Amino acid sequence: MSTLFSALRSMAGAIDAFETALNVSQNNIANAQTPGYVEQRATFEALPADTVGGQSSGVASGPTINSRNIYAETSVQQAQTALGNWTQQLSTLQDLQSSFDITGTTGVPGALNTLYSAFSSWAASPNDNTAQQTVINAAQGVAQAFQQQATAVSSAAQSADTDLGNLVSQVNTLAGKIQQDNVQIGTDGGSKDSAVQADLYNNLEQLSQIVPITTIQEGDGTTTVLLAGQTPLVIGQTQYQISSDFTVPQNPPPTYPSAPPSAQVLDSNGNDITSAITSGQIGGLLQAVNGTLAQIQGSGSQQGSLNQLAQTVADTINSVLTSGNISDANLTTGAPAVPGVPLFSYDATNPAGIAASLSVSSGMAPGQLAAIDPGPPEVDNGIPLALANLATPQTGADEINGMSYTEFYGNIAGQLGTAISTAQSNQTTSQDALTQAQTLRQQESGVDLNQEAIKILQFQQSYDAASKVVTALDQMSQDFLDAIQLVT
Repeated sequence: MSTLFSALRSMAGAIDAFETALNVSQNNIANAQTPGYVEQRATFEALPADTVGGQSSGVASGPTINSRNIYAETSVQQAQTALGNWTQQLSTLQDLQSSFDITGTTGVPGALNTLYSAFSSWAASPNDNTAQQTVINAAQGVAQAFQQQATAVSSAAQSADTDLGNLVSQVNTLAGKIQQDNVQIGTDGGSKDSAVQADLYNNLEQLSQIVPITTIQEGDGTTTVLLAGQTPLVIGQTQYQISSDFTVPQNPPPTYPSAPPSAQVLDSNGNDITSAITSGQIGGLLQAVNGTLAQIQGSGSQQGSLNQLAQTVADTINSVLTSGNISDANLTTGAPAVPGVPLFSYDATNPAGIAASLSVSSGMAPGQLAAIDPGPPEVDNGIPLALANLATPQTGADEINGMSYTEFYGNIAGQLGTAISTAQSNQTTSQDALTQAQTLRQQESGVDLNQEAIKILQFQQSYDAASKVVTALDQMSQDFLDAIQLVT
């Protein structure tokens, strides 16, 4: 009889083990699409047989195995970081590209071509007020084009500044969630809880898209998260917040103190960690703002190519005009020749803001443009001829960095276009790399619904078989008891 009861206990244990395995597979199927979730695997442990003591062998549930592959997780996180970098650069810069028209019909190139044409018409009729008014109108168009272009770049930079603040806020939010995951792991054994682990790794993957992270699995099961391998975001159950700042660096002293501020990221102690963040969305945004946009609009260390062009155009045209005369000296009255006056003005106290402040000199009107080149020899229309020749400069004095003004502008647009093209190409490559990393992770530790269906069928069959054995043993036990009662 003891052997019979032992067999019943053995089958009951088997039923419990198969029921646990069924629950594990059902949980896998239910969470197959849960972000961060990986396959859980039921295990079984054989029980020892004791024939002398009447203890039959059997099976019991072993520990549930987490199939997470840390190497695969790290590969996905690194791929997310690279994709975030190029995606953010593209997002920050691509809308600005449309404002840089290099066809020569609109924007700064179009305005310059209109001005060159006005100079040519003025040269044909140097004393004609209508021709001079056309020059003034065209100059106003040039000033407006530079102002509009400066505004477009500034708007892109301001939008990026807002994006940086939002991204930093997301980093702190995700770090806070990871810190809460660590709290659960530390308080109730959450390191073995598939739901906590799924949440943890989902948060880590989202965070890795924004900033480069290094994770360290601690002995107590918690996860330490370091930004760029240096700056702590989460250590155990403690979170360290970062912040964004916008300022013109003062060390070394800035060459252009009134320039647009640079974007910075600060650690929890207020230390500048900007240079350490070279990838992820924040890294891409910093490169776009402090790199590409700063080269155009200026920063504390550079005037900015757009401002350089605006100043050169204004200074060259003003220099040519002020070298000429509005009228000759009057030999009858003894009145001296009337010298030329500047056509353009700008805020000279802010070299990194010249494009935005460029304008036609106040009070400029027909009759104030100097057409006479005093020579020798004197040429009545020498000044407008010299100005018209700026379209195709003949000397280095009429160029900027060895290029005409239109070519220099095209170079600015080309550098922006190159940055956008590079970001687009690398975004595609990074997306492919991420897809591959995610596929490999799925193969390593993802839930295979077909395999889970097979497991459920197998466990169900084993469960049913054990149940039938229990039923049979139960009937045998009952028969045995009935037989004893008949005998007695």
